[in-house]
Amino acid sequence: MRDDLPPAVTETLARMPAQPGCYLMRGAAGDVLYVGKARSLRARVRSYFQPSARHAPRIASMVAEVASIDVIVTGSEIEALVLENNLIKEHRPRYNVLLRDDKNFPYLKLDHRSEFPRVVLVRRPRADGALYFGPFLPASHARRTLRMIPRFFGVASCHIRFDGHQRPCLYWHLDQCLAPCAGKADPAEYRERVDQVRLFLEGRDRELLAELERRMTEASGELAFEKAARYRDMIRTVRSLGERRQMSSVGLEHLDFWAEYREGDEAAVELFRMREGRVIGRREFTFAEAPEVEAFYDVVLAQFYADEEPPPEIVLPRMPREQALIERFLSGRRGRSVRLVAPTRGERRRMLDLVAKNARLAFESRFRARHAHGVLALEELRDGLGLDDVPFRIEGFDVSHLGGEQPRASMVVFEGGRPKKADYRIYRLRGAGPGDDYRAMREVVGRRYARLAREGKRLPDLVLIDGGKGQLAAARRALADLGLEALPVISLAKREEEIFLECSGEPVLLDRHSAALRLVQQVRDEAHRFAISHHRRARSRSRLSSPLTRIPGIGPTTARRLLEQFGSPDAVLAASEEALAAAVGPARARKIREALDR
Repeated sequence: MRDDLPPAVTETLARMPAQPGCYLMRGAAGDVLYVGKARSLRARVRSYFQPSARHAPRIASMVAEVASIDVIVTGSEIEALVLENNLIKEHRPRYNVLLRDDKNFPYLKLDHRSEFPRVVLVRRPRADGALYFGPFLPASHARRTLRMIPRFFGVASCHIRFDGHQRPCLYWHLDQCLAPCAGKADPAEYRERVDQVRLFLEGRDRELLAELERRMTEASGELAFEKAARYRDMIRTVRSLGERRQMSSVGLEHLDFWAEYREGDEAAVELFRMREGRVIGRREFTFAEAPEVEAFYDVVLAQFYADEEPPPEIVLPRMPREQALIERFLSGRRGRSVRLVAPTRGERRRMLDLVAKNARLAFESRFRARHAHGVLALEELRDGLGLDDVPFRIEGFDVSHLGGEQPRASMVVFEGGRPKKADYRIYRLRGAGPGDDYRAMREVVGRRYARLAREGKRLPDLVLIDGGKGQLAAARRALADLGLEALPVISLAKREEEIFLECSGEPVLLDRHSAALRLVQQVRDEAHRFAISHHRRARSRSRLSSPLTRIPGIGPTTARRLLEQFGSPDAVLAASEEALAAAVGPARARKIREALDR
């Protein structure tokens, strides 16, 4: 074991049991950093702290923070897997990979445990034991389905308290609700209707149609023709909706299809739920730090089916690393055998390829679109730099000159991760000496924020300086002179892409592939581009406004041709008439030579 471990960790490792169970890594404040499971706690937990251990950056960072370890012994590895998922949901440790559901689309919730369940629309499914159906794409499908349920099944979809003392609403009078709120619903009949709604929302149309046809026949035999007519209308509706399902496939009856698309540590995983040969639901999940490829589906399947009943067969692009353990876990959740398959051809493979295409589209919309809009990058930047708030408005500065000639400073603005070019500014430097970048940076930062303070305008959330510690120190001195020491300022050095927060101290190195680093690089590069373009324009104008352009008949085009030929105004002035004639012709050469001689 390493010698630099906290005493509490060393003591726990010494008496670590060799049984299956779960371990909780805790930080100095007692917060849970990581939850894991193991077949042998002793071997697994001690492996983190071996001197020769090589961990991924995320795990290495976690190990460095561990101050104590809690251990829970279980009777088997299956029990450890179940307990691990429960502990992750309870503590939500920041170093565990968490399955993040798509929260942009609505779900229908059916709390089947109450006496009179109702169907309601929610935006976020929870692990509360209720049944959730969705997400519905687009959201209008959820609202349309919600309106249909009271109409055809009589199950309530309102939020009124069911105490039996309410006044029945219009839906009861229209025979579109059994009115449990007014005490008019028979519990047994209401429960039958709830079971029918569940079959309908789960897409089990054949079972639902068989049940409705049986009840229609019974009602007809009892001469309850109005009741039979209601069942007939419900049968027609279910058949009509079944014909309009999005996708169907013969031979694929009760399956879940999983596929993922990943780039680096980011991944999107897609689930298509197929029932009776039709895709009845689709769900998307994203990982900002995805598990390693070999263990990807171990994590995904264990977390997802901890709250969902698995189907008899789950189709994957490849098998989990712990296939036997996952199958035993899923079979225990379902109460019957569950099989994992990874097909290489046939109808299942073609369906899996379709799911993979949707996973790639989900990745594009969830990651690349967010990167483009800067949302994810700004969140990462806030966390990476330890800022209090997301830096929505960033102002970046750079200085450009050539040997001190025509120095210019630029200020560019990014809001929400996008450039706001209307707010760009260029500064002609006044007090800085030739090549004095530090004084130039101090001047431009001081001028910018002195004006904002004078006019009472909004300050940025973050100031980015192109350069190293020297430029950062100059900017901080300018802000200190204005009493704006609290304004966050960073500098970005080009060579190693180091970010300096303080003038003395170690730099911050963001992940090379992170959206946050790409954003600060984009701000830095835009400030550099804007500064150098104006510097070159000013230098060009300065050079062209030489004695050459004051000669009658010599305009900018001719002057540029002479400068390209001779290299400088002094060389043009010193050239002979014959050399000038070779560049611009005899007539213009004579004019130039006569003017210069005068």
